[in-house]
Amino acid sequence: MHFDMLLIHVPRLTNRLGYTLNVLFRDVLRAKFSITTDEKHFLEHDGPKLSYGPHQVGDGVYLKSCNLLFNTSIEDLEPRPFQRDGQWMLFPVYGQGSDLPFDPLAAAFYMVSRYEEYLPHHKDLHGRFASEESLAVRTGFANEPVVEQWALMLKRLLTERYPDYTLPTPRYRMEQTVDIDAAWCYLHKGIFRTIVGLTRDLAARHDTAEAKRRIRVLLGRETDPYDTFDYIIEQRRRAPGSQLVFFALLADYDKYDKPSNYLNPHTRELLQHLDDHANMGLHPGYNSIEQPHNVDTEMRRLEEILHRNIIRARYHFLRLNLPLSYRILLRAGIKHDYTMGYADTTGFRAGISTPFPFYDLERDHETELILHPFCVMDTSLQRYLKLSPAEGLERYKILIDNIRKVGGTFCFIIHNQNLTDLYGWKGWREVYEQMLDLAKP
Repeated sequence: MHFDMLLIHVPRLTNRLGYTLNVLFRDVLRAKFSITTDEKHFLEHDGPKLSYGPHQVGDGVYLKSCNLLFNTSIEDLEPRPFQRDGQWMLFPVYGQGSDLPFDPLAAAFYMVSRYEEYLPHHKDLHGRFASEESLAVRTGFANEPVVEQWALMLKRLLTERYPDYTLPTPRYRMEQTVDIDAAWCYLHKGIFRTIVGLTRDLAARHDTAEAKRRIRVLLGRETDPYDTFDYIIEQRRRAPGSQLVFFALLADYDKYDKPSNYLNPHTRELLQHLDDHANMGLHPGYNSIEQPHNVDTEMRRLEEILHRNIIRARYHFLRLNLPLSYRILLRAGIKHDYTMGYADTTGFRAGISTPFPFYDLERDHETELILHPFCVMDTSLQRYLKLSPAEGLERYKILIDNIRKVGGTFCFIIHNQNLTDLYGWKGWREVYEQMLDLAKP
């Protein structure tokens, strides 16, 4: 007999528990399942079944629980990471009966809810959760999509116990995302910024190479080095079937926000051109998480240019303050966020590569905001980690291989301005092309 519905027994269904089952079974494994608290109904079920709780119910697959998913408080926890057969695990369980030596549901929730970011922690120079505060970074499994690995453990347990139970094979995907911090290096800056830039070139350098390049670009004799947009669109042929999303910075000019003027007709024409070839999202400015109304203002600017609603966003400088930053996006009507990752290192901030819904831990509920976690950014490799192009390509390979093994989503960040041989980026365009060849679905 063929079975396609899994029955899960829990002693009590909480929001945390329901959310975790959704992430593991709905989002990662694409499984059909139902949940019951009725022991009699569970025992009479003749299909595949799994029980989760402090005590085993029936003879199905059993996962012994710790208390995390049955609580509503936010407490300082010790996940006690350990390895078994090369696999990292959290929240070990003791005693007889459990089919796994740890609580995979509690472990998954701890990672995807970003539980540790609600606890006291140090922030970096830009007010971001410091990567070295992360359990995954400190322990050494940040480059592993552990949540998907744990989900596949559950899949193996179920299919071994119930040979007639089938689950779809997770399908690898790729999402290429591009941050437009500045559309042009020299062009369309306005007279004042152009004069200031030219004066700075002449005053700050022993030779006039930068000034000469600026003049050649302004005279139309050379392409602006940041204008790599058509090149990026053309490179999609290397990875057919992949997603491409551009994020436009339209904040007011400030210390950390130096976008092209949104009123400039060239900027508007560029964004409309990109919208014809890819998905467009907003890149809320540096101060957006302190001044929430900025998101509304910048959203209106982009929507007025593109004549449609914007549903995607990624915060500039990857500034993220949970849960407030995501509440701001939800209030603004954003449906998909791409900020979940680290600026100064690579890896899976939430332990997962598959898009998943944001869980507001303070309010204890699953939201409609879908998070698209990225695992690597070009500036992380070159600027923060100071890797050579060859070393950067090797890091890409490791991440891509780890994601392919679990059928996850390879989401990464590049910047249009970094696809040039200038300003320390020589050789990285070739890395980008080779990475796309390696990462294609």
